Amino acid sequence: MKDQTPVTFDEAKAERFGEKMVGTLNGAALALMTSIGHRTDLFDVFAGMPNVTSATLADKAGLSERYVREWLAVMVTSGVVEYDPETETYTFPPEHAALLTRAANPDNMAVTCQFIGVMASVEEDMVARFRDGKGTRYHDYCRFHEVMAEDSAQLVVSALIEHILPVEPGLIECLERGIDVLDVGCGAGRAMMELAQAFPASRFVGIDLCEDAFTETQVAAARMGLTNLTFRAQDLSNVTSLGSFDLITAFDAVHDQKDPQGLLNLVYRSLAEDGLFLMQDIGGSKDLETNIQNPFAPLLYSISLMHCTPVSIGQGGPGLGAMWGVETAQEYLANAGFGQVETHHLPHDQLNAYFLARH
Repeated sequence: MKDQTPVTFDEAKAERFGEKMVGTLNGAALALMTSIGHRTDLFDVFAGMPNVTSATLADKAGLSERYVREWLAVMVTSGVVEYDPETETYTFPPEHAALLTRAANPDNMAVTCQFIGVMASVEEDMVARFRDGKGTRYHDYCRFHEVMAEDSAQLVVSALIEHILPVEPGLIECLERGIDVLDVGCGAGRAMMELAQAFPASRFVGIDLCEDAFTETQVAAARMGLTNLTFRAQDLSNVTSLGSFDLITAFDAVHDQKDPQGLLNLVYRSLAEDGLFLMQDIGGSKDLETNIQNPFAPLLYSISLMHCTPVSIGQGGPGLGAMWGVETAQEYLANAGFGQVETHHLPHDQLNAYFLARH
């Protein structure tokens, strides 16, 4: 006979959880309004303008005063902006601006807040996917490539030369002398453009499934005369080799592929005998209990659920998700044949892990 002991109801626990949910609702609203503040340049215009009226701020930003005033109300009640009711003026504290303006790169959290809107754009689709188990496609997402490129630009691209490349001793010198570099799943291609400008003696190729992801960068590179940089759209799922490259990179690109193991196998076959594979991916663990203390875990699992997992499933893939874990990444690299794998966590980046792999 089953234990019939009644479950006790903890009123204090329920009250604490209710308070948490109120905070959640307000935080979600603030994240969306922060995204709007970033996209309309309000934060950048506002920074360094103390005691400003809503009309003055709207005029400086070239926006509608009525909408700016309502947006300011969200910022004031959220504790982002200070308000003087006597003069009806607003102040954006420099300590807050240091985390919400483009000048704050790479610490601009307003960039990351844009993912809330991206996820919301597929809410209806994802409700259906919960029921039918099917996947999504890259073009189902509003602004995904744009937001991902901006987020990557401040976390990865801006740190490439100063923080990331030096992890491998002598790599910068090799790039200066001239080597062949391939970026798989290049997205907007900003990493390759950054390197192509810095190392004119080297040759760079970016490959992505979606041509629209790198179109703007391709045009910009041509305008800048970067003849050492090329992009191409290609499905890598049925390719046996891409050539022989001295350096292959993959930035936040492997886990949502149709065949992540197959892609790493392809990288192994396309790497010169003494070449290096540099892979950046989410630095979480495959074990949920290990991630509980990660302050970014709810956001990372949400992005994984709303994008990374269904995009992989939509291609017929395994749906590893963004939180496939450092352990799984190391296992996949070993299965691909890489005999030497180093895993690094860099001081400038709390979210990601960096893997250096060789034959």
